[in-house]
Amino acid sequence: MKKLRNSITDVPGIEVGHAQNNEALTGCTVILCRKGAVAGVDVRGGAPGTRETDLLNPGNMVQKVHAVLLAGGSAFGLDAASGVMRYLEAKKVGVQTRDAHVPIVPSAILYDLSLGDSKIRPDAEMGYQACLNASRDEISEGVVGAGTGASVGKLLGAKSAMKSGIGSASLHLGRGIVVGAIVAVNALGDVYDPNTGEFVAGLRTKRKTMEWLKRAAQLPVLRRNTVIGAVAVNANFSKADMTRIAQMAHDGMARAIRPAHTQFDGDTIFALATGGKRIDLSTVGAFAAEVFATAIVRAVRASVSAGGLPGLASDE
Repeated sequence: MKKLRNSITDVPGIEVGHAQNNEALTGCTVILCRKGAVAGVDVRGGAPGTRETDLLNPGNMVQKVHAVLLAGGSAFGLDAASGVMRYLEAKKVGVQTRDAHVPIVPSAILYDLSLGDSKIRPDAEMGYQACLNASRDEISEGVVGAGTGASVGKLLGAKSAMKSGIGSASLHLGRGIVVGAIVAVNALGDVYDPNTGEFVAGLRTKRKTMEWLKRAAQLPVLRRNTVIGAVAVNANFSKADMTRIAQMAHDGMARAIRPAHTQFDGDTIFALATGGKRIDLSTVGAFAAEVFATAIVRAVRASVSAGGLPGLASDE
């Protein structure tokens, strides 16, 4: 087993590519699985923005996906999936029908219109460029891809928030089995190190988000959030199994972000199985939560200041 790079691209069969507009502070990230991956999804937040998630229901016909798209731009950003489909179709990747290869590209978006230029959003061309940039190499983290316009700790507005971004992590479970995660962290809440319980990034006031919530009779309308990501493993599982693994991965989100899964977050996790190995489902789910939590912390620690928000990486 080669040395891991602490990236979801350590999982055999997974490639990742970013594309972004650094001036507009928005972007997208594509997770390619050209040979197909059995997939599940679990949507926990109350304000999701998704595409093609219904087909991941275990009772529905399509068995494998060929990419997952994570994007900024709010609902406008779902347009970037068209570029991913165009790229994959040209490579003859997709469900082979009599008339065409039809790539299956489930997608999820986050709200980043408050930073940068809200008139510029991820589109089909940006999705296509992310595919051109995709590789199995160690991926960039922080203010790139779907994390370009992300932020955390937004309960009191931008004046007290911090810059966030995208992060990744992986773990070798033995026998050549690797679990990996990637996540764009755009949370209402604050990020904590799940291993120490220490505050990492978020609300820049003495009282943190959970303390402010005790004092609030009602939250303001804050539809500017969402944590979106994916976990992957090189093992054989069914769609029902991967749905369960996606559900368990949300435990990692809850360990690292407080609060998570609010009515104003669209928190969504995809789970991908690229095949090849056999391992217990619950074991993979448990460690999927671990690597997802690690990826969240890495996302904020790798983020530089941007859009008037301070980032932890700018202090290094």
